[in-house]
Amino acid sequence: MERSSSSSSPQREPGRGWWRWAAIGGAVAGVAVAFGYVGGWFAPARLTPHRIVDALQTAGGGIHPGFRRNHAKGVCVTGYFEGNGAASAYSVAPFFKAVRTPVVGRFALPGGNPYAPDSSVPIRSLALKLTAPDGEQWRTGMNAMPVFPVATPQAFYAQLMATRPDPKTGKPDPAKVKALFGAHPEAGAFLQWVKGAKPSASYVTESYYGLNAFYFVDAAGKRQAVRWRVVPEQTAGAGDVATAADPNVLQQDVTQRIAAGAQKWKLLVTLAEPGDPVDDATKVWPAQRTTIDAGTLVLDRVEAQDSGPCRDVNYDPTVVPQGIQVSGDPLLAARSAAYADSYLRRTSEEAGVAGVARLSSEGR
Repeated sequence: MERSSSSSSPQREPGRGWWRWAAIGGAVAGVAVAFGYVGGWFAPARLTPHRIVDALQTAGGGIHPGFRRNHAKGVCVTGYFEGNGAASAYSVAPFFKAVRTPVVGRFALPGGNPYAPDSSVPIRSLALKLTAPDGEQWRTGMNAMPVFPVATPQAFYAQLMATRPDPKTGKPDPAKVKALFGAHPEAGAFLQWVKGAKPSASYVTESYYGLNAFYFVDAAGKRQAVRWRVVPEQTAGAGDVATAADPNVLQQDVTQRIAAGAQKWKLLVTLAEPGDPVDDATKVWPAQRTTIDAGTLVLDRVEAQDSGPCRDVNYDPTVVPQGIQVSGDPLLAARSAAYADSYLRRTSEEAGVAGVARLSSEGR
């Protein structure tokens, strides 16, 4: 379970400086470790989900019992997805038919500190769970950035370690951050994006990218590699920047906007062509690729995360319906495993079950 970001506990504002922009990739929705690296007690040096989640805790300023180890600060939203049938030629997933499917979602701020000010990072996140009448589910976690900084679980762990705060200064060591990105030139596109990124003052004016590739599967069994994103229909306030003077502006804004009317996004699905990388989230596909408008996401209710329907949801991106398949991107298996570890930790803390988290080597 989760506690609300509106807790009466004091706000703790992370340190500021240029390094914050270089380090933000370590806080994004995708955490990294492979399924095959579970149970690492037989090989202590091996990268495991448990080590990844421990690193996320350190980056978040320590353990915040009952909260997610990443995306700790957030708010529940509900509504529906209305398919239009356009993607049904590529996937037999029921959600793409001309039907309305209920959605349980969550807006969140990256990072493990549930009291971080909304101005602390320029990335916002949106996770969704769609449930068909027969119980089949599609879960996805998206971020308001077009590219991921690194391509592998090992590189992500290295990033977490390089960008963790120095105990003496409370900030990452600039030399370690520089060395990290010097060793990972694939982060170039992400760093270029960071230069112009600003922390928006609204969740609802952001586009959210799935980042990882998946496969759509049609009725004949043919696979088509895809990436998806949701693009907002509402534009009022786009470009407004969150400031330190209003540390909780995102939840306040989304609550006010949805009270005034439902907020909407178009689900856009981009089709890969031969040669496009499907296992590397650091690579952007060419802009001229065919893109399908698959339907409309409508969010019309907001609830606190400590009591809302998103509280107990593990937004594992590998939970997909018939008609969607996971690609070979190693970050997908990584996220799934680490999300389960985080989920077990926070729920066992809320339940007061001592020691359960230490037995886990699963993620969220």
